[in-house]
Amino acid sequence: MSELSPKLTHLDDSGAAHMVDISEKEVTSRIARAGGQVKMQPDTLDMILSGNAKKGDVLATARIAGIMAAKRTHELIPLCHPLALSKVQVDFTPNPELPGIEIEVFAKVSGQTGIEMEALTAASVACLTIYDMAKAVDRSMEIGEIRLLEKKGGKSGHYLAEEDNSK
Repeated sequence: MSELSPKLTHLDDSGAAHMVDISEKEVTSRIARAGGQVKMQPDTLDMILSGNAKKGDVLATARIAGIMAAKRTHELIPLCHPLALSKVQVDFTPNPELPGIEIEVFAKVSGQTGIEMEALTAASVACLTIYDMAKAVDRSMEIGEIRLLEKKGGKSGHYLAEEDNSK
């Protein structure tokens, strides 16, 4: 393959899926940030922010769900390595203009492989939990914008997503 066409790391030379051998990789500090959003009716956003959801504190539950998901990513994504996470932080920003809630996850590890999948999994599950907690009043909610915002550490270096100023 050419320099412009990187090889898929989870496929061997015959095209079979395999777990990447990280045994020779250096242990480095690695971070990842991922984001997502849940669009909803304005009344649903108000209900969540006021703490009046019938199932309880929506954002507290979604925060714990996101953290738990990051810790279990290797059980959900078949070729991910189990990681001893140093930190997972799940933050929510209400956005009346969506209307909805923006989610951002920060994850950190000292290890031999990246932590992007853990951050992305945490963001996804936090979004799904918000939906689950509020679906009784708003089944039209939309989950979207799940993406890697930043990664640092390891051989591939630093990645920072471009800002989307069209929103």
